[in-house]
Amino acid sequence: MMRYPRPIRSLSIYHLAASALAMGATLAAAGPAQAAEPAGADAANDLGAITVTARKRSEDILKVPVTVTALTAAALEQRGSVSITDLASSTPGVNVNNNSSGHADRSFQQIVLRGFTPSTTLATTTSMFIDGVPVSSPSQVTSVSDPAQVDVVKGPQSAYYGRNTFAGAINVTTKEPKGEWAGSMTGMVGTRANYRLQGTVEGPIIGDMLTFRVTGERFSKNGSWRNAYDGSTLGDQKTTTGTALIVFKPSPKLTMKLFGMMSEDRDGAPAQTRLYGYDIKTASGALVAANQSNCTLNGNSRGVQGFGSTVSNAYICGTVPGLINPISANTVNTDAIKQFLALTSNRVIPTSDSVDGYGLLRKSQHAHTAVNYKISSDLTADFLAGYNREVWSTLIDLDGFDSSGFPSTTNPKGYYDFPYLVERRNMDWSMEGRLAYNHGPLRAVAGVSYLKADTWSGGGGGTGALTASLLVPGGKSENRTTGMFFGLTYDVLPNLSASIEGRYQIDTLGAYARSGGQTIASSAFIPAGTYAGNALLVQQTYKNFTPRAIVNWQINPRTMVYASWAKGVNPAQFNTTILAQSASVQAAALAAGGQLTIAPEKITNYEIGMKGKALDGRLRYTAAAYYAQWRNQINAITIVAADPTTSTGFTFINTSANSGSVDLYGVELDTNWKVSDLLSIEASGAMNGSDIKYFRSTTISQLTGIYDFSGKEMKYTSKYSANVGVILGGDLKNVADGKWFTRLDWNFKSGMWSNEANIAKTPDAHKFNLRAGVSKGRVAVDVFVNNLLNDKTYNSLTDNYVLDPSFAHSAYFSALLVGLPDLRTFGLQVKVKM
Repeated sequence: MMRYPRPIRSLSIYHLAASALAMGATLAAAGPAQAAEPAGADAANDLGAITVTARKRSEDILKVPVTVTALTAAALEQRGSVSITDLASSTPGVNVNNNSSGHADRSFQQIVLRGFTPSTTLATTTSMFIDGVPVSSPSQVTSVSDPAQVDVVKGPQSAYYGRNTFAGAINVTTKEPKGEWAGSMTGMVGTRANYRLQGTVEGPIIGDMLTFRVTGERFSKNGSWRNAYDGSTLGDQKTTTGTALIVFKPSPKLTMKLFGMMSEDRDGAPAQTRLYGYDIKTASGALVAANQSNCTLNGNSRGVQGFGSTVSNAYICGTVPGLINPISANTVNTDAIKQFLALTSNRVIPTSDSVDGYGLLRKSQHAHTAVNYKISSDLTADFLAGYNREVWSTLIDLDGFDSSGFPSTTNPKGYYDFPYLVERRNMDWSMEGRLAYNHGPLRAVAGVSYLKADTWSGGGGGTGALTASLLVPGGKSENRTTGMFFGLTYDVLPNLSASIEGRYQIDTLGAYARSGGQTIASSAFIPAGTYAGNALLVQQTYKNFTPRAIVNWQINPRTMVYASWAKGVNPAQFNTTILAQSASVQAAALAAGGQLTIAPEKITNYEIGMKGKALDGRLRYTAAAYYAQWRNQINAITIVAADPTTSTGFTFINTSANSGSVDLYGVELDTNWKVSDLLSIEASGAMNGSDIKYFRSTTISQLTGIYDFSGKEMKYTSKYSANVGVILGGDLKNVADGKWFTRLDWNFKSGMWSNEANIAKTPDAHKFNLRAGVSKGRVAVDVFVNNLLNDKTYNSLTDNYVLDPSFAHSAYFSALLVGLPDLRTFGLQVKVKM
């Protein structure tokens, strides 16, 4: 087995803290004559105040003692950000993982914030909100057309936002209409069949008392990669979105908002391929795909220390190489495929909402209302209620290569092929009520919230005739969460404040039988017997308190420092798949330590930071350092259970368990420097480190033979990331109301590991985007080049399998699945304001 030297980790949280404070102190102290400057110096060079609602109330981003990255509407437009991937690319400390489910598309997108990689496909550590109302997935966040602002709040936010937020939260704020008629129309065309059409209209219904705003958008692009199988493109995407907002202000004290959104993602086959550890050859010996193995790992046949035998696994180690094989997938929508997707039996979504060929179809609906009432000058009341429905299905070519050279007598195509359907339905509704008090040195908020979320998953496929028997619908998974939260901030001194915040949360999880009924063969976990369709199988309630304490000191009007301690919680999970096993396997799984219910994940976070302005107010900065302890980490594991009915004498059961413990630490810096009236520089960077204390994974040990993961780093995340944007701009000479700008962005992400053994990682990614534009009055014209240097670095990486007709290399990981990026794209955009 190849061995890699363990990296030296002498950097402690104390060094990180000192580094962050030193950076901030240097900025705050820039220029020894600062104290003698005139009072109007800052105002003359002011970059513009940014307001955030990270603590359920409006606060200046430089005064709130929480790490927040805020992207205004102007910043998003100038960068050309239209997707969650664009947002992550330009935000240090944020990655998007879209291939943990074995296919790199927009179906299972996960936000990885500060290195808090979600441990399973359906898990999340960062939740998303629209106007403070939770939404089902990242796609809904970026479906908000023309938002007012996007806030990325880092660190545990359980005290205010509840479940699934112990890495952070992302909140999109919608634009509020004014009492005057206004609107805009934006059109973009580009290479690779890129186009975007967006329109907005807002105005009065009854003066300033009742106003509205509606938006519509269609975005589409062809993929950057050509499918060698049929010449089609891989990675095609198309999104259609419509939103409507009505604001009712019957009096200065009362504001009511009603927002609705509908969106549809209709994508083609994903831009992905595999790096193989073994050659794929036909029966005659013809090479279909060559291996790129550069190492041999001494794995274990059972992945359990002390059991099994040593096996040699060819694999790809170190920084993964570029592509040598054609990118291909069997993605022709034959009659057999269409008939398979038209089946109504064993489905979890209606066929009207189902994809009709290879690719993804997702339909989302979101609605929420927000009511704000000023009871008095000191006391306000807020009420939020929201609803989400999201259904999607994706058909993938599971084998992932042109397999037409392998004849088959069972497959309708006449050759080996492995189409696989995955589908899911989410429905949830939530509400929240809170009171906020602000008088003198005391600021307080208290409230209650409730969330009910239901999920149905299913799918299936095969290498032969495609029938309904291949589809396996899962039963409903339900979560009901009740929370009671509070926040108290008191000014101990005019420039020193202390905050105590917390949430008491009750999570009730339930798992239900499949719609057609389910037979449980053993009483090892629940009473044996036949359960009617949709009958409750198991239910568990978890109660947690998640506090946060903050002290912040306003050193002077320009400089603030803070320190915080916070707890967070991630909901538990069920291993309902274990209930489908035979009686003997369930008994063996129980004896091997298998559990039906697993405990919630916990996090303890320590953070210090500094925020402020310097250089006569031309420089705005935030700096932070953190150290977090992630305990009871939930990971996907495999239980090896004795099974006399099999030829090997045992069965593998895929489950989840509290099998991990990791420490995370980092330093983050965000600056905005107005160098002159002509030049501005935005620069930010992050170091997000991780140190695994304990981890267990049968599948990774089968591949590597590694059982001690201590000192390793988390997967699917970049330890180092940075963004530098250089903006030149000003007035056009001799053109009334004319302006121009040029912007160059460098977005950097260091390589990501494919697993916790740290065997294979992607190269570092350097993506440059160039944009320039001119405007006169209501008309603006931009030209742009995305991925200027045509960087081809993989945007995702995960362990996978060689799936040829013999399945000879599918017992252990034998390939790497990589996501392919969008290549260089040119475009022109025109925007007209009414």
